Amino acid sequence: MTDWKSKVLEAIDAGQEELLELCSKLIRFPSENPPGDSREISAYIISYLKEAGIDTSIYPATETMFNLVSTLGAGAQERTGKKLIYCGHTDVVPAGDRSRWDFDPFCGDIVDGYLLGRGASDMKAGLAGLIYVTALLSKLGVPLKGDLSLLIVPDEETGGHLGVPWVLERGLITGTAAVIAEPSGPLNPTIGQKGSCWFEFTVEGTPGHGSLSPVVGDSAIVKAAKGIEALQRLWDIKVEVPEEVREIIRISQEYVKGSEERDSLAYQVFDHVTVNIGTIQGGTKVNVVADRCTIQVDSRVPFGVDYRDVLDRARSLLLEAGIESEVKGFGFQGNANWTSNEEPVVKDLVESICEVSGEEAYGVLQWASSDARHFRTHNIPVLQYGPAELSTIHNFNEKAPVWQIIQCAKVYALTALKYLGVEDREN
Repeated sequence: MTDWKSKVLEAIDAGQEELLELCSKLIRFPSENPPGDSREISAYIISYLKEAGIDTSIYPATETMFNLVSTLGAGAQERTGKKLIYCGHTDVVPAGDRSRWDFDPFCGDIVDGYLLGRGASDMKAGLAGLIYVTALLSKLGVPLKGDLSLLIVPDEETGGHLGVPWVLERGLITGTAAVIAEPSGPLNPTIGQKGSCWFEFTVEGTPGHGSLSPVVGDSAIVKAAKGIEALQRLWDIKVEVPEEVREIIRISQEYVKGSEERDSLAYQVFDHVTVNIGTIQGGTKVNVVADRCTIQVDSRVPFGVDYRDVLDRARSLLLEAGIESEVKGFGFQGNANWTSNEEPVVKDLVESICEVSGEEAYGVLQWASSDARHFRTHNIPVLQYGPAELSTIHNFNEKAPVWQIIQCAKVYALTALKYLGVEDREN
């Protein structure tokens, strides 16, 4: 009988150079979003999978944003009915001021044990691992008892509306479980996320000559500053944590406290509403009293709080500050959500990490939001696991450790074998 686990792991070890080269090539496609254009990187991925005997269905959400679905159908006689989705996104946040990078953000080079470039951690190294493993399982002819589908989306970094939810709402893919290759700790996949409440408000003022302020005119920027200060009190919203998530929140807080990569105070955000003033746009010229100022706010919502209540509280705080303005939600809107660590796909992935690393592994919550919420909306258990140098995500000099890239690929492969099952037969 073929020992498929050993055969697959040995093949990943033997094919490390191919895996890393795939990582490098994906980074060299500057798929920044905005503006958002996945055509070139999608064409490369389609070609790569084709060489492994895998066809890809293309679902354009726009003329430049392509969703890709590739499926390894179970050929085994003993089918389980399970359908595992590997999911990743091709878009990356803009590189920003390139003079502040120590290297070309789209070089894809491997230096001193790190893959370098925008998207290395978020999440082209993880995406490459999913693609590589899917192709490898096809080449080896592993007789999976269930279907393995690769879902590659072009839009996650700007809200993801053209990606995962677009595909799921149209029934273009189905699954009984999913693994997203978003960055995580090497021993700690993320099994839940806080909710999100992005909103904006615009303050109106009265223009005047700058030399006469504050005697003449009414500055919208000064008024908006009072609103910004008032909104800091969103942190004080009382949170009643539901009983079913108290333990995973405790575990997640302890994980953050014990991690060298985290600020020691970051554990507090798991049971608080956070508030970040993301953008301020106001005024027309330095010597003109500003007649308008628009503020955009990123608030993250813990378990036990509804994002709509955060919007209502924001409105109240602004009124208390003397600001009458419409508070408009946009972008990420939703409540905290999670997948129980008792779900088979969670158990299988955590067990796979333990086998590959030889260390204890366990799931934790993530204080940000992700595409995982869309899978849960469609009743698909999901968790996230991917290689990363977490401090460099969305930062200059983004990179990912090579050893984690290889470990994650092995974990992806073992998870598929465990969750879907493999038919026992002679090779």
